[in-house]
Formats: sequence, C-alpha cells, structure tokens
Amino acid sequence: MSSYRNIPLYGGAVTCDLPKRFADVSKLRQVPDHQEVWIDKDGFTSIIFDITERVGEPGSGPEIDGRAMTTHLEDMVGSDINTVKIWNTAETEFTRMQDLKLPAYTLIATQTPHAASDQASAPDFTAITMTLLRLEKEDTDILITINVPHIKGEYDADEVDLELGKQGKLIGDAVEIAARIWETFEIKDWGLFGETARHH
Repeated sequence: MSSYRNIPLYGGAVTCDLPKRFADVSKLRQVPDHQEVWIDKDGFTSIIFDITERVGEPGSGPEIDGRAMTTHLEDMVGSDINTVKIWNTAETEFTRMQDLKLPAYTLIATQTPHAASDQASAPDFTAITMTLLRLEKEDTDILITINVPHIKGEYDADEVDLELGKQGKLIGDAVEIAARIWETFEIKDWGLFGETARHH
C-alpha cells in the first residue's frame, strides 16, 4: 500500500490524494497550464491531470461518453492508435462529488511500441489507466491518465496477462492510485474551468 498525501492541483482549485513518492514535474520543467504532471520518483509511472475542452455531442450516456473517451485516447496517442488495445471500460464514481451526478468513466488500455523502435530503453508496452470526468455545464472534460511503462527487467512478465485478467504489480498499483483519486478528488474552485478552457 502506498502512503498518500492530499495535494493541491491547479493552485488549489482541485485537490486529491496522491502517493507521497510522486513528484510534481512542473518543478523540473515547464508543464502547460491546463495540465498537472506527477511522476514516480522510484519508477516510471506518471499521473497526468488534463483539463480540456469538452468533446463530442451534448448530453451524456454510454455511447456519447464512450465516443468522447475514444477521441481523447486518440488525441493522446496520436498516430499510434493502431498500437493501442482497450481491455475494459467502466463507469466510475467520484465519491466526494457524487451528489453532482457527473458522468465519469475509466478505461484500461495498453500501447505496444512499433517493433522498429530503436531505443533500447523503449518499454515492452505501456499500460494506460484513463479516467474521463465530464463537466458538461462547464463545457469541460477532465482527464486523469496514469501511464505505466513496462520496461524489460523492471517487471515480471509472467505476472502480466491482461487476456487472463492478470494485471501484475505495476498495473495493480496504478489501479489502486486511480481508485484513491476517485475517492478524494474534489473541485474547490469552479472558476478554474472558465480560465483554462478558454486558453486551451
């Protein structure tokens, strides 16, 4: 079990718990205003919060929101979408905001680099846990993505077989972190979305 602390994001407009071993990347390099990026100091996993303009048609429901998730995933991986496999998608509840009845969904996917990858350190594959929280009134989508590169020698390949539902330790950790974020994520200042959405 990771030990967590409550973190102010976007200048305190949003708060949630993150594991203590994650560091704020903006202290090391520039991060766009609409993003918060945190990286595991002891590993390769990163957590990205991204406030983006809402995509897709108005309203909500598995079809509309499912299409929105696909659009965001394609935006994220770009032309590599053919290297991505989505394993499952589930409705998600943000505990501290459940009264607002905001639609939210999480998918687990893997991206396998092209065989021609010439970097020795390229991961065998990267697992992606992506949660989409939809704020229709604010015309905003919030994406919370946990990227989990699986690098040869850094994980036990026998423990990971998503076909069989075996997630292995790294993905298991990411799912635990995601669940903690769903439990603790809270929007303190809704004015944030007017500002960041306009600039995006």
